[in-house]
Amino acid sequence: MRKILAFVMAGGVGERLYPLTLYRAKPAVPFGGIYRIIDFTLSNCINSGIRKIHVLIQYRSISLTRHLIMGWSIFDSELGEYIDVIPAQHIEGRHLYLGTADSIYQNLDAVNVEDPEFVLILAGDHVYKMNYQEMLQFHIDTRADCTVSVVEMGKGKSKQLGILEVDNRGKILGFQEKPEKPKTIPGNPKMVYASMGIYMFSRKILEEVLREDAKNKRSAHDFGRNILPWMVKSGYNVCAYNFKDENKKEAKYWRDIGSVDAYYEANMDLIQVSPVFNLYDREWPIRTYQEQNPPAKTVFAQTQEEGGRRGMALDSLVSPGCIISGGKVERSILSPNVRVNSYSSIVDSVVMEGVDIGRHARIRRAIIDKDVQIPKREEIGYNLRKDKKRFMVTKTGIVVVAKGSRL
Repeated sequence: MRKILAFVMAGGVGERLYPLTLYRAKPAVPFGGIYRIIDFTLSNCINSGIRKIHVLIQYRSISLTRHLIMGWSIFDSELGEYIDVIPAQHIEGRHLYLGTADSIYQNLDAVNVEDPEFVLILAGDHVYKMNYQEMLQFHIDTRADCTVSVVEMGKGKSKQLGILEVDNRGKILGFQEKPEKPKTIPGNPKMVYASMGIYMFSRKILEEVLREDAKNKRSAHDFGRNILPWMVKSGYNVCAYNFKDENKKEAKYWRDIGSVDAYYEANMDLIQVSPVFNLYDREWPIRTYQEQNPPAKTVFAQTQEEGGRRGMALDSLVSPGCIISGGKVERSILSPNVRVNSYSSIVDSVVMEGVDIGRHARIRRAIIDKDVQIPKREEIGYNLRKDKKRFMVTKTGIVVVAKGSRL
């Protein structure tokens, strides 16, 4: 694994995740109470034995950079290990990264300095567990020029994904972007292979194809749309690696946190009685940065005669520093240092760090961003027509209260 150099792409604008990306890059968005989205990709790297990682940043990168410095400075430079942050290099002009391929092209100097045999390219906004060692072995065994990790999905989801046409030997024959009529898995007409946005390149091949793409002024300089289809047409050996899930569940788990609804649903996956995504597997730990907060606390267990205040959390994730003071939390996720005051109610919601829920407030099917103060008797999620005048509301009815909102 020391022959691998990994690039994690963390510079996208994250427009579909707005307003959660109003003040931060998409990979820095909080997830699951104590984590940031990028922690899952980085944890996969660590658990797979990868110790040379470049994180490519571009937009709203302050909080992401701070998180990486405070939580991921765990490598031994004397052993050649590192994780570093690289902004756009502005080579051959002043532009930022034009696409996923251009972001690597602009950093070929970093590849040359490290001189790896293989380059692994990852997205910083996906949630999954994967051992990249097994993907590397597949890449070597098939003598591939490039290997694309794919996940099996139901045919009905093809309109939301990049679909790969693959033969019986695993060689990629073609690409389809969100097709109405997708090419299905050989021998399984109900399933398709969806690209996970994970690419393993042999280093010399990567440099060759990136330099060729950089000459093409009509290219969008994107791996999925330009580089990989061109490689297939040009006769390169491009193979599909069938994702092996380290989540240890019956169904494979991979989520692209690309929209607010997808973000909400992925969070709600975590609070099930038997979570779809397992955060508690000590054999595959998920690392993050956490401040030194006190334990979570619930207070007040009054009878009706005493006032009826009961501080409780049911079927929920409650992070350190939270105080549930006479309020009720159901099927929700509380990030650190949330205060839930007396007689308030939070249901089916994601509440980020430092939020204060006022007395008698009612919150339902909402995402409350960092440090928002919810006034007494406020109601969110109970009258969507009213909510749409003040907040962003998704197609499925999730209300998003942005950071900095004054209610």
